[in-house]
Amino acid sequence: MSAFAVGESGFLLDGRPVRLLSGALHYFRVHEDQWGHRLAMLRAMGLNCVETYVPWNLHEPRPGVFRDVGAVGRFLDAVRGAGLWAIVRPGPYICAEWENGGLPVWLTGEPGTRARTCDERYLRHVRNWFQRLLPEIVPRQIDRGGPVVMVQVENEYGSYGSDTGHLEELAGVLRAEGVTAALCTSDGPEDHMLTGGSLPGVLATVNFGSHARVAFETLRRHRPGGPLMCMEFWCGWFDHWSGEHAVRDPAEATEALREILECGASVNLYMAHGGTSFGGWAGANRGGGELHEGPLEPDVTSYDYDAPVDEYGRPTEKFWRFREVLAAYRPGPLPDPPSRPAALAAPAGAELTGWAPPADVLEALGGPETAGPVPPTFEELGIARGLVRYTVDVPGPRRPYPLTVRGLRDLAVVYVDGERAGVLTEAEPRLEEPVAGPARVELWVESLGRVNYGPRLGEAKGVTGGVLHERQYLHGVRARGLDLDAFADGVDAVPFGPVPGDGAPGLYRGTVTVRGAGDARLELPGGTRGFVWINGFNLGRYWAVGPQRSLYVPGPVLREGANEVWLLELDGGTPDGPAPRLVPV
Repeated sequence: MSAFAVGESGFLLDGRPVRLLSGALHYFRVHEDQWGHRLAMLRAMGLNCVETYVPWNLHEPRPGVFRDVGAVGRFLDAVRGAGLWAIVRPGPYICAEWENGGLPVWLTGEPGTRARTCDERYLRHVRNWFQRLLPEIVPRQIDRGGPVVMVQVENEYGSYGSDTGHLEELAGVLRAEGVTAALCTSDGPEDHMLTGGSLPGVLATVNFGSHARVAFETLRRHRPGGPLMCMEFWCGWFDHWSGEHAVRDPAEATEALREILECGASVNLYMAHGGTSFGGWAGANRGGGELHEGPLEPDVTSYDYDAPVDEYGRPTEKFWRFREVLAAYRPGPLPDPPSRPAALAAPAGAELTGWAPPADVLEALGGPETAGPVPPTFEELGIARGLVRYTVDVPGPRRPYPLTVRGLRDLAVVYVDGERAGVLTEAEPRLEEPVAGPARVELWVESLGRVNYGPRLGEAKGVTGGVLHERQYLHGVRARGLDLDAFADGVDAVPFGPVPGDGAPGLYRGTVTVRGAGDARLELPGGTRGFVWINGFNLGRYWAVGPQRSLYVPGPVLREGANEVWLLELDGGTPDGPAPRLVPV
C-alpha cells in the first residue's frame, strides 16, 4: 500500500516528492476492449496518471435504475494494470461536452429541483447516486492498493455559481462514503472563479490552454501554498456541427506544456485521447460570448479534440513532441507505443434490405401518446435523447396564416396534411408557406444535444412555448416520443418493407459483410442527418453539414462475415439512399 498526500509545495508519495503527469481519457468514450491500448499509448507518451470523468446520466437513465456502474471499477482496474495512477472526477456535474453536462434529464427536468445548489431534493439524488458509484472507487484508492490518487469535487463550479456550501456538502458526502484520497477542485484562473469554486482545506487547481505563469500567479494569490496543478491543459479543442474543425499547432501546444512543467507544476492533458461520443451522447454549447446565451451549437460525435492520440488511437505529431518534453521528467527510458489495433482489411458496402417510415418506427418502439392543451417537453415525456412527434389540428375553415413554433428546441421537420412543409429551428421557427384550416400538422422535433456548460444548463427540449397559427395558440396537442434507448432491445418489432427509391426518412435495415474485421470509418455519402447502429452498437449522430464526414467504428464492434446495420435517417437522403460503406482507417 502507498500513501499519496498533498504537501506544502507539491505532491508526496510515501513521503517523497512526485509530480503528476496525467492525461484525460474517458472510459465511456472508448470501447472497453480498447482501454488497454489507449492506456499504453498514454504511458508511452510519458504520462504516469490518467484522468476520467464519470457521467451520471449514462449510468442512471431513470431514478434508481442503474446501468453498468461496474464499468468505472473495471476501468480503474485496467489503469492499475497499465501501471498508471488515476484521478477520478465524478461530478456530479462534469461538462465534458457531454449531454446535459452528465446530469440526468429526469433530475434537471424535475419540477422544483435546483441542480448544482444546496437544494435538498438535488442533494438527495446526489447522495443516492454516490452511494451506488463510490463502491467502485473507494476500494481502488492508492492507500488500498489501487490507482486512485485524487478525486475532484464538482467541476468548474466557480464559472457557474457561488454556493460554496454546495461544494462543502459534496465533499462531505465523498468523505462519508469512504474517499480518503486527496480531494481537489478545478476552475478557470480568474479571481471570481477561484472564489466561487474552491474550498478551504481542498486542493485548488486551474484549467487553461496557455500563459501558465500568469495562471499560476493568480492561483497563488488565492492559495499561497500547496502543489501547483493545471487540471485541464487544453492541448486541443472540440468541434460543433456546421462549424470548422478545430486544430492547435503542435509546436505551439508543446511550448505551452513546457511552460507548465518549468513552473514546477503537475499537469493533466485535456484531452490526451478524446475518443468518441457514441450513442448520441454529445452535448451542446450556447454561443453569444461569455454569457453563453446565444444560438445552440451542438457538438459533433467525434471527440478527437485534436489530441496527441487521435480518435483512432494513433500517435500524432503532437504525441511525439509531447513525449520528447515529458521524457525529461520521467525516470528511465519511456516504453515504445503499442502496436496499432488492426484496421479493416478492405472496404465494404452495406446492403440495405428493409425500410420503415418514421410513423411505423414510432408505433413499434415509441412511448405512449399523450394529449393535452399544450405541448409537453421531452422531459415531461421521459425522452432523454431522440425525438418527439407533436400532432395538432388547425381548425377550419380559416384563411392561410403563418404557423410558428415558440420555444423550439431544437429542430423540427414539419408535415401539413401528410406533405412535408419545411424544417424549423430555434432561429427560424416559422414556416415559409402559410397554413390554411382545417389542417393536420405534424412536427417531428429532434434534440440536437443538451447544453453542457453555462447558465442554460438543464434547459428543456421540444416545443417549450407552443404552436401558433397567426397569433392564436393551437391547443389539443398529441405527443409521442422515441428515445434512442428504445433501440437497445433491437428492431424486430418494426414492420419493415421494401427500401424506397427516393431516400425517404425512416429506419433502414441491412447488412455489411466484412472480411478482416478491424477499425474502420463508416461513410454515408447519401445520408443527411440521423443515427447508425452496427450489431446493436450506436455509433452516434451523422449530419451532412459537417465538419465531421464519417463515423468511427471500433474494430471490436465488427465481426467476420455479416454485420447488421440500422440507419435512422431523420431528414431524407439522396435519391440513391444513405448508401453506408465501411472503409479502413
